[in-house]
Amino acid sequence: MNAVPGSIEAPAAPARSGLLARLTPLIGRRARAPRSGRKPSLVRRLVVLHAVLSAAVLIAGGFALSSFFSQQAIDRFDDSLSEDVDNLVAGASVDDQGQVTAPPLTDERSSRAYSGDYWELATPAPGGSFKSIPGATSRSLMDESIPRPPAGAGALERHPGHTFFYDGVGPLKQPLRIAAEEVKLTGAPQPVIFLQAEDRSPIDGNIRTFETSTALALAVLLAMLVTGVMLQVRVGLEPLFQLRREVAAVRTGKTDRVAGDYPAELEPLATELNALVAHNQEVVERQRTHVGNLAHALKTPLSVMAAEAQARPGPLAEVVGRQADVMRQQVDHHLRRARAAARPQGGGERTEVAPLIEELALTLERIFRDKGVEVDWRCPDDLFFHGERQDLLELAGNVMENACKWCKARVRVDARPLSPVVLELTVEDDGPGLAAEDRGEVLQRGARLDETAPGSGLGLSIVDELAKAYGGALALGDSTVGGLKVSLTLPRTEA
Repeated sequence: MNAVPGSIEAPAAPARSGLLARLTPLIGRRARAPRSGRKPSLVRRLVVLHAVLSAAVLIAGGFALSSFFSQQAIDRFDDSLSEDVDNLVAGASVDDQGQVTAPPLTDERSSRAYSGDYWELATPAPGGSFKSIPGATSRSLMDESIPRPPAGAGALERHPGHTFFYDGVGPLKQPLRIAAEEVKLTGAPQPVIFLQAEDRSPIDGNIRTFETSTALALAVLLAMLVTGVMLQVRVGLEPLFQLRREVAAVRTGKTDRVAGDYPAELEPLATELNALVAHNQEVVERQRTHVGNLAHALKTPLSVMAAEAQARPGPLAEVVGRQADVMRQQVDHHLRRARAAARPQGGGERTEVAPLIEELALTLERIFRDKGVEVDWRCPDDLFFHGERQDLLELAGNVMENACKWCKARVRVDARPLSPVVLELTVEDDGPGLAAEDRGEVLQRGARLDETAPGSGLGLSIVDELAKAYGGALALGDSTVGGLKVSLTLPRTEA
């Protein structure tokens, strides 16, 4: 299957314009496949940094609060133990034989077995140990004794009258807080050591409850702080997001300039973007003017040469006329390429696809009515091509005309969105098709597989060049209805 003859030449792929090249990093447009992995986010970076710092401060504060509360609770507990030791010292007495007598019962808990409230009187023994005074222990101890200080009696001897506090394990393996004090009683042959112990499980439970409550409160506070900073960052950076949306609107043709009211930090950027857009539009218009002047300057002499050749028939005139036609075709081809190069990819133009395909289908059915060609087309109403209408007309027109020329009677056209920025146009026919080895050749400019068919062999090459100029592509395949399938991927913009 040959390329259809085309009277309209396609531009070659132009270099990316200055405006698009500078704005692409700002608006996130990707002409190439996206890189793997997520790009760094300013919002995420600020939120994570704030969350880490807040968590560090709150954790340190939590440890400090817990330590302070624990120490205060233990200090209060020690004060109570110290007061009990003072009561023991005040209530103890020494008889005439120097025997130490225990104080009378003042706390009924000390009379219940293993109640957790214990006291004991002892005297220093050789080797730093203690020797219990018979009958001078609380009933709650039964046959047990209060654990001795880790440093033994030596520490108490060096600091008589000073209360020492330490932890131990009680008869029922409960944790104890113990107070020990060595006192020299009048009439006693040797110093007396007063030991007061109490179960510290309640205070440990209070400390754990406080730590749990503090941890939960700080976790809630951290969540509130992170949520607050997320809201703060989103609101604070909203002008930046708005600027991005307006730049995207300029790129897609919905507006011609950035018109938002921005803070002082972003206002210079918005102003520079508007200046850049205006400068690019001025450059494009100037280039189009030059192209138009060049077209007029070249076509006029060619028309004169062709007219003179027709006025003076002869072998030389025939050669001149033929070469003038060839030159005119070449001029049209290269001028269209120049126009495409003077135009940014897509620019701010957008073209509704459905009405254009409907117009082409009706026109081609009239042109090929003797052949009985039926063009069955489908396209969403909200599909827009990101480019000029004339370019889409050349793209779709060449492909659809080629299919109508080579089909038996049926051509199917389907336009659909592939992504928010890409659309696909497929044209299928029920003709003889094209061998896989010949598909690359028909895309070469001027290539014709059937020399007997009329035309210049530029049709599909025009489509290929113009599609590439828009960052798209053309692909040939087998049609589901028996002939050739031509697929075009082109830039898309939202309605």
